[in-house]
Amino acid sequence: MLFFLLSWVIESPTLFHAFHFAQPSVYAGMVIFMIPYSPVSIILAALMSALSRRHEFQADRYAVETTGQAGPLVQALKTLSRTNLDNLTPHPAYVRLAYSHPPLIERLARLDEVEASLKSCQPRD
Repeated sequence: MLFFLLSWVIESPTLFHAFHFAQPSVYAGMVIFMIPYSPVSIILAALMSALSRRHEFQADRYAVETTGQAGPLVQALKTLSRTNLDNLTPHPAYVRLAYSHPPLIERLARLDEVEASLKSCQPRD
């Protein structure tokens, strides 16, 4: 779809005339295309990041439900975060726009919730 729109812009003499170009060119067409596409790409990136963060939470839940414990995953996430020098308290707006993985503190809180719900569902001896 994206390449179709780009080809439509590049092959449209009316657009080049509207932007006061003497003759159509690929380079000018790309510039004309990027002007309205830039805000769209920011919105699409934010939506894809939100979907990715959702999948990360689902994967964490699956890991705890499968193994029955959150401890090893918590330790692995802490080690990974320490090794990568992650920001533990990023601004929420920046997380929504740019993070494809949830911040460590959010993941640990969710893992605690999942583990607590698993323990409450287990039969008591």
